[in-house]
Amino acid sequence: MDQATTLRRIVGQTQTQAAARPRPGIKGPLRVIAVTSGKGGVGKTNLVLNLCLAISRLGRRVFLLDADMGLANVDVLLGVAPRHTLEHVLNGQKELKDIVLEGPGGFKILPASSGISELSEMSYEQQMRLFRELSRIEEDVDYLFIDTGAGISSNVLRFNASANEVLVVANPEPTSITDAYALMKLLSIKYHIREFALVVNSAANEEEALGVYERLSKVCGQFLQVSLGYLGGVPLDKHVRQAVRRQRPFLELYPAAPASRAVLRLAALLDQASYVPGVTPFSSPRPAAPRAAAHGTPPAREGTFWDRVLHWKRVK
Repeated sequence: MDQATTLRRIVGQTQTQAAARPRPGIKGPLRVIAVTSGKGGVGKTNLVLNLCLAISRLGRRVFLLDADMGLANVDVLLGVAPRHTLEHVLNGQKELKDIVLEGPGGFKILPASSGISELSEMSYEQQMRLFRELSRIEEDVDYLFIDTGAGISSNVLRFNASANEVLVVANPEPTSITDAYALMKLLSIKYHIREFALVVNSAANEEEALGVYERLSKVCGQFLQVSLGYLGGVPLDKHVRQAVRRQRPFLELYPAAPASRAVLRLAALLDQASYVPGVTPFSSPRPAAPRAAAHGTPPAREGTFWDRVLHWKRVK
């Protein structure tokens, strides 16, 4: 049995099982949101960690998958040392339920491994095992946030391509803006992703954050024919660094801090049932007709998360 047939069978079984089990209290299908960046050091992991806490406070069931294989640090930001990580799941030693950690506010964390270089490029068998394990928790989750690695490795690209929504984190530094554009360019060309949302982190003020968005939105619309939605900016705030040193979320330690208030706004916007990437209230989009996909290659956003995982594993 070839690899594509094997993965198709596994995905088909998990989708049938999930359809037979209702997900109580959820308004719609599971939202899989990849949080990514073209450049490391922009505060992506810290942002998604606090965003998960904020959304869990809205009564949502949230899972955070630390998918930065080899350089994971969600556990470091929380001051915990998990006994078992995704390394044990990928090696078949543990099931996903055995490694789940409970984060602040009750959201769940799936910790990755730090400093294990061979996990930076998962094998086919490891990816298949991870996707199978993730499918088992789907009925118990409203949001699955994927904290990807930075850059354009195959793992980063495929996690982004398989998510429902891609949230790009950048800061006002020219290198961050350039690398964010490069990441979106590659995802749009190779995986036909036409919609992104942007958060500008560590901005001096809202004007600076909006300027970063306008700069990226202009070049995306002009050269990539993609829509870039603007979720908002998170200000440069001394409380963020203080919370990192104390290994706690800044939203928990300093709920009235400017960064905390900004993250609460981001969470409220994301949780709006009417949210569509690239459409108000996040931006005044400049929609462009998407390029035609290659023959036989559907857009990345069709179907469920597992449909897209299967598709990209089959054609890439």
